[in-house]
Amino acid sequence: MPHPLLDKHRALLDQAQAAITRRTHWSPYAENPRNYGETALDDGEKAFEAYRDAQFYLDQPGVQGRCGEEISPYGLPLNVSYPSCSADALIAAAKAAMLPWVRAGIAARTGVCLEILARLNAGSAEMAYALMHTTGQSLAFAFLTGGPQAQGRGLEALAWAHQEMTQVPAQAEWQRNVSQRLEKRFMVAPQGVSLIIGSATQPTWNAYPALFASLSTGNPVIVKPHPTAVLPLAITVAVARQVLKESGFDANLVTLLVADPDGPAARDIALKPDIRLIDYAGAPDFGNWLIDNARQSRLFVETGGVNCVLVDSTYDYKALLKNLVLSLCLDSGQLRATPRVIFVSREGVQTPEGLISDEQFGRDLAFALGKFVEDPTRAVEVLGAIQSPATLARIQAARDLAEAIADILRDSEPLNHPQWPAARVHTPLLIRAASDQHNLFMEERFGPIAIVVSTANAAESLALAETTMREKGALNFLVHATRAHVQQLAEDVALRVGVSLSFNLTGAVLINQPAGFADFHASGANPAASCGMIDAAFVANRFYFSQVQQHYLPPSSIDWVVDL
Repeated sequence: MPHPLLDKHRALLDQAQAAITRRTHWSPYAENPRNYGETALDDGEKAFEAYRDAQFYLDQPGVQGRCGEEISPYGLPLNVSYPSCSADALIAAAKAAMLPWVRAGIAARTGVCLEILARLNAGSAEMAYALMHTTGQSLAFAFLTGGPQAQGRGLEALAWAHQEMTQVPAQAEWQRNVSQRLEKRFMVAPQGVSLIIGSATQPTWNAYPALFASLSTGNPVIVKPHPTAVLPLAITVAVARQVLKESGFDANLVTLLVADPDGPAARDIALKPDIRLIDYAGAPDFGNWLIDNARQSRLFVETGGVNCVLVDSTYDYKALLKNLVLSLCLDSGQLRATPRVIFVSREGVQTPEGLISDEQFGRDLAFALGKFVEDPTRAVEVLGAIQSPATLARIQAARDLAEAIADILRDSEPLNHPQWPAARVHTPLLIRAASDQHNLFMEERFGPIAIVVSTANAAESLALAETTMREKGALNFLVHATRAHVQQLAEDVALRVGVSLSFNLTGAVLINQPAGFADFHASGANPAASCGMIDAAFVANRFYFSQVQQHYLPPSSIDWVVDL
C-alpha cells in the first residue's frame, strides 16, 4: 500500500536507488552549511548550548535514574544528564512495538525512515556542535561527516533495504493443475530486537546505516551510545521517536540505553536472548568478545586494522607527500580508515626528479608534516582534538617503544588551539622501523601514529603488506606506483586480502574518506570487519520472508477429498 511519507520523499529514494547501481558521485544532502540558512551555524550552537547543564528528556520505559559524564575534548564540560533505563524494560517495549510496525508494510516503514532522515538533515548544524564536543572533530569535519554524509549513509542503507524487500511480490497465485491452486502471501519479517553499540569517534557515521537498515526491515532498535559520546545519538533517538509518534507508531521502536560508564551495560544486553542483531564499530577487543560470546545474534562488527601504504614510484612526489600528510592528520588519525603503516623500499622511490632513497623519503614526509602543523589555525581544522585520554597514552607508549628499538622521524607535540586553550590537540607521531620489527608495525595504534617501514624491495613491501592486512585486518590499501607490474601485484594482494585498493592519490581525495553511494566500506573478508558496508547482505541479513498460503479447491474436487 502507498504511504504519504513515502510519496513525499519518493523522488529522493528513487535517486538513491539509482545511485547505488551507478556508483558515481552523488550527495543527497547539501554539504555546505550555508545551504541550511545564513544563521544555521549560529542557531546550531544555540541549540547545542541549550543541552548543556540540563536534563535530556526522553519518555522511555524503565527509567531507573539519570547519568551522563561527557566532557568535550576541547575542555568544555557538557553536564548533560540522560535517563538511565532498564535494558529488560527497553527490550520488552521494543518487542511490544514490533508487530504493528511490521504489519504496516514496506511503504510505511520506508516513508517514516525517510522522514526521520529529513528531520535529522534539517538539524545538521545542531548535530555538528554535538559531535564536535563529544568526538573532538573540528566543527567543519563534524558538520560534513557526522551530518550530511552520515545521513547519506543512512539513506544508502535504506535504498538497499527497500530494493531487497521489494524483490518479492506481496502476493502471488500458484497453480499446477485444477486441484492444485494456492494463493500465497509474502511479508518481510524482522529478525528481532536490534542493538547498536555506538562509536566514540564517529557515532552518527557508523550508527546511521545500522539504524535505518534495521528499522526499515521491521526490527526495533536499541541504541547504546559510547559513554563519552552520548549526545549525538541521543538527539538522533529523540528525532526518530518524535517522527514515529507523529506517524501513529509506538515511539519505543527506537530507544536509548545510557548507563554508568564503568558498568557492564553493553556486555550484559549483548548477551540477552531477545537481542537478535548487533552492530558495533570500535576497539577490536570488544568486537572480538562479541564474536566469541554473542552467539544468539547476527553480528555486524567493524574494528578497523592496519591500513597499509606502499610507496614505489610516483608522477608527482610533492603532491604524494601532501596527500599522505593530510590523510595522517585528518581527525588526528581517529578514523578506522586512516593509513597506519607506510612501506618504502631501500631501492628508493622513482620520481620525475630522480630516485629518492627510503631514508630521504622518511625525512621528506616528516618535513612536510612539520610544515603543515606549523600553522595552528590551519592545522586544528584538520586535526581536531584527541577524543580520549587513552589515545594520548597510546602515543606515549608508541614513543617509548620507538625510542627503545627504532627511530622517531617526527615526535608528537601538543598544539595550542587558537579558540580552545584546554583542547587535547597533538601532532602526529612518525616512526621509522625495519622490516623485521613486526611487533612495532603489525598492530593498529589508533590515533595520530604512523610508521614508515624500510624494506629490501617492492616485492618485500607487498609481501609484508599482505601479511599485515590478512592477519590484523584492514579497510584499505593505498599504493603509489607507476610501474605496471607493481600495480598488478598490488591488485592481486588486495583481491586476496579483501581490501579497497587506491592508486596514486595526490589531490584532496583522501584514503580515509570513503564516498557514500560509490565506495564499499569494508568487505567482511579480513579481521577488520565481519561484513561489508553498505551492500545487499548488510540489509538482507536483517529480515526473512514470511509466507502464508491458502489452498483453493474447485467444487468437483470436494467429493473426492471427502471420499478419502
